[in-house]
Amino acid sequence: MKLAIHLAKLTWPGGPVAIGKTMGELAAIADETGVATITLMDHYFQMEHFGGPFEDMLEGYTSLGFLAGQTSNVELGLMVTGVTYRHPGLLAKIVTTLDVLSSGRAMLGLGAAWYEREHLGLGVPYPAVAERFERLEETIEICNQMWSANDGRYDGKHFQLAETICLPQPLHRPRLMIGGSGEKKTLRMVAQYADACNLFGTSVADVQHKLDVLAAHCDRLDRDVNQISKTITGAGDPGGDPEKFLAQMQEYSKLGIDQVWAVPNPDDPIGWMSRVGEQVLPSLAAI
Repeated sequence: MKLAIHLAKLTWPGGPVAIGKTMGELAAIADETGVATITLMDHYFQMEHFGGPFEDMLEGYTSLGFLAGQTSNVELGLMVTGVTYRHPGLLAKIVTTLDVLSSGRAMLGLGAAWYEREHLGLGVPYPAVAERFERLEETIEICNQMWSANDGRYDGKHFQLAETICLPQPLHRPRLMIGGSGEKKTLRMVAQYADACNLFGTSVADVQHKLDVLAAHCDRLDRDVNQISKTITGAGDPGGDPEKFLAQMQEYSKLGIDQVWAVPNPDDPIGWMSRVGEQVLPSLAAI
């Protein structure tokens, strides 16, 4: 099983002046010890359950560009990009730039967006949920077209592009992860388009149910569910109780989960990453 690190809470020791140094050191340890992926959130404001808008929050793709220069091996992405935040043509260009400058290490995480307060706060349009899902599907289609030999028009309900030119092309096709576990829309779109899903690791039974729903969508769409990487987040703290965490991952692995996301302890992110690299990663890789 692979480990991913999610930098969700940036109120680290030293305050804003130390964020860059701490992030760079943490990423270097992750890169050296075999962490597979590093992600950040894609938000304007910090989420309410992580302290709310008056906590520190960085712009996601700028941060990934910084991390690309600090690392050599780890995959880089946002978990996940809200479709309301950037025009899809610009988003495809941004992810392509990250991929080229990181020597082929970009991931594209996508979701329908949900945090209304940050949209209203910064004056960003926030359509109804049905429209956001329509925009999500069109965004996927546009990215796929821009990462292909087809540089012609795209005419959708919400987006119209006269030319989908994207040069240079990505060095590799960025892995598409669709975040969320909604059974009717989100998991259907995972089955149709995605390379990976990301589910909340609330319990083995809950994850098994979501995977059953995903498999049913794949059957209806005539897609092999084994083509989709199954990942989880929020399933324990590898730096707090490594033995308990590894035992949990043994159970999730039996369901087909092949990657787990963990959030560093904000009080000691460097120490946490060092402990996880030494005490957890070798055993996790063997699962």
